[in-house]
Amino acid sequence: MGVAQAGQVGVQQTTFDVAQARPLETVIWYPASSRGSKTVPTEILGDNPVFKGIPVLNDAPIAAGQHPVALLSHGYRGNWRNLNWLAGRLAARGWIVAAVNHPGTTTFNTQPSQAAQWWARPQDISHLLDHLMQQFAGHIDPDQISAIGHSLGGWTVLQLAGAQFDRAHFLNDCQAIHQANPCGLGAELGLTTAQPQAPESHDLHDARIKRVVSLDLGMARSFSPESLSQIHTPVLILAAGIDINELPQTMESGYLAEHITSRYQQYRVIPGATHFSFVQVCKPGAKARLNQEIPGDGIICLDGDDVDRKALHDQMFRDIFQFLETPASAQ
Repeated sequence: MGVAQAGQVGVQQTTFDVAQARPLETVIWYPASSRGSKTVPTEILGDNPVFKGIPVLNDAPIAAGQHPVALLSHGYRGNWRNLNWLAGRLAARGWIVAAVNHPGTTTFNTQPSQAAQWWARPQDISHLLDHLMQQFAGHIDPDQISAIGHSLGGWTVLQLAGAQFDRAHFLNDCQAIHQANPCGLGAELGLTTAQPQAPESHDLHDARIKRVVSLDLGMARSFSPESLSQIHTPVLILAAGIDINELPQTMESGYLAEHITSRYQQYRVIPGATHFSFVQVCKPGAKARLNQEIPGDGIICLDGDDVDRKALHDQMFRDIFQFLETPASAQ
């Protein structure tokens, strides 16, 4: 292990619970204090035989001052590691970044009863923000709080901006324009039938969140067009230019762009990117390894022909960072 240098990224991992009912495994990345971190050894976070991790300082002291915040939501059966690359880049530039594993729809918990609690995902992110406000009191800029989600995570964070799930609209849309992936997951995610524990109101908007970034989301067509048209939170919509997972950008991200008022949204399609180009960089041989373990899983490491995922991440980060750093009043 090396020794920490100024400007490196600190990290904390914890689990917190709300009402003893839904433990949330949490990872927080943040700018490490150059003064207090000089003797803290570096570690590689999120590294495994398939994916590349990033260097961090475990439990290092946080840099002084107030910092902007980004809250991350992973995709269906993904986990916090998926956007580790993005979290590290933001934290190195002064951001506090936090992610949870959503119970029921994470790699480590696929319990059907929790997966069907569709409303709990956006609530997880709001609870995460509550937790951060307590843990990092005095270090958070309340006017610079954003939420970023990939795939089902994009669907999650859009609800925090005001998008509302509409079951009748979803069912009618699935009959008229059947998309195997979103429509096929509807029952598992509790979208096809009423859930007894669901809140009466489907409005899960969190006014503390000032910007939202959607990374090639799925399930967009379960939102009512009316609720999308009422969003007044700036939204950046990034879509994959190559469809490999029955989530065509015209039907998903394009649906958001069609209904969110142009004043409040930016829509960009990234040529050469697939749905999984938004997750961490794969190691050499990872595709074959994944296919050997579960045939077909190698698709996670698939990008466009002659395209490097790190180069795609560079482009994505430029778009995301510019959007997040632009004052909301100018968007």
